[in-house]
Amino acid sequence: MTSAVGFTLVQLRYFLVAAERGSMTEASAELRIAQSAVSAAIYNLERDLQVQLFIRRRGRGLTLTPAGERLRQQARDLLARAREVEREARGDGGTISGPVAVGCFVTLAPYYLPPLFSECTRLYPGIEIDVVEAETDQLVHALATGRVDFALTYGLGLSAEADLRSETIARAPAYVIISADHPLAGQGSVELADLSAEPLVLLDLPHSRDYFRSLVAATGTAPDVRYRTQSYEAVRSLVARGLGYSVLNQRPATSQTYGGGEVAELQLRDGGPPLEVKLVSVGGMTQTARARAVMDLLREIAARSAGV
Repeated sequence: MTSAVGFTLVQLRYFLVAAERGSMTEASAELRIAQSAVSAAIYNLERDLQVQLFIRRRGRGLTLTPAGERLRQQARDLLARAREVEREARGDGGTISGPVAVGCFVTLAPYYLPPLFSECTRLYPGIEIDVVEAETDQLVHALATGRVDFALTYGLGLSAEADLRSETIARAPAYVIISADHPLAGQGSVELADLSAEPLVLLDLPHSRDYFRSLVAATGTAPDVRYRTQSYEAVRSLVARGLGYSVLNQRPATSQTYGGGEVAELQLRDGGPPLEVKLVSVGGMTQTARARAVMDLLREIAARSAGV
């Protein structure tokens, strides 16, 4: 026999609304119940769990305690699962709908998001995808705070995050781009040492910058970083103008750049192991059916891109 639980789903719902609104008064207005009912539910929840969930300051609303922050994520997961159980019990579990918050590394977004939205609209029109585009550290924070259900990112910077669960869905080897009229443009492949005398146009994102620098440094030469930008397409446009070479991982479908010029892609013979593209989530968190459906779509998109 299962043991009794000392709190209710109603208490968790009231707690979540109060946490989101930062005010008992605003929570009661959204829930359309008396403020005293919200306050009593949260008081009883704190008593049952024997923790303080909010810091209450007169005139300054509610602030979550560390215990409250942890419970917010757990409560979101539990209520989402409860809604799934309800739909399945009613016999309409085959219809997957509702919001899914997806974190996406900025340079992966142009490659994965368009096919994801297209496929999701076709197969699951009831799912609403909300995307947070950011670099790795920001995505890790978004996962930890429950802002996103899962993230699509490179493996760079994830090794120290013990609380995260990751799955590799694709591998992206490094390659070189040079201007289309560069003397080496027709070679097909190159070693970084062959470009050591030329300036490097650096994609200047956290972790990415260190990765690209390390590739050049591994050849025994110091990279001459003449230009740097956080924009993937700005890197390509600078290279197309003959201002240097760059090292990237994702390959656009065209050699044309926003600036009107063209680049040539060369395989990198000394580029080291490819970067891993990963689906990352908080360890131990049970994903909703809709989040799992979106993750499956991303796996399929990655497999098609790899030609498998």
